Amino acid sequence: MRKKLRVAAYAICVRDGQVLLARWLDDGKPKWTLPGGGMEHGEDPGDTVLREVEEETGYHVEVTGLLGVRSVRFPSRRRFGRTLDQHHVGLVYEARVTGGELRFEVGGSTDMAQWHDLDAVPALTRVPLVDDGLRLWRERPATGQPGG
Repeated sequence: MRKKLRVAAYAICVRDGQVLLARWLDDGKPKWTLPGGGMEHGEDPGDTVLREVEEETGYHVEVTGLLGVRSVRFPSRRRFGRTLDQHHVGLVYEARVTGGELRFEVGGSTDMAQWHDLDAVPALTRVPLVDDGLRLWRERPATGQPGG
């Protein structure tokens, strides 16, 4: 079985009771996610989150803390019946907007960004990363792991 490791960095930006989310295009089924994405080889994860948030939302952010790490492993089916053992490691940072203007990404993995009321998030079609990230933001666990 082929193995694939993906390391990514994401931002939780909360202001005035709202969280900034990006709409991810998952095989034509849009889902809300945290702004962020995969690290490039040799890139520092702190630089990754700054780059990805700007690409997906138009905002410039300042990292104010590392909230934790989310590690998820799952198999997926690939072409010709092959199975891929995927392992995603996501560093979740707290960040605040320092500049820029809200805009949508063009030609990327997301198609829009939007502020959402925190109490409206449970009703959104979203990826599990959103709930895990908000749990890290609210609880700030000593282990740095959601639910830990």
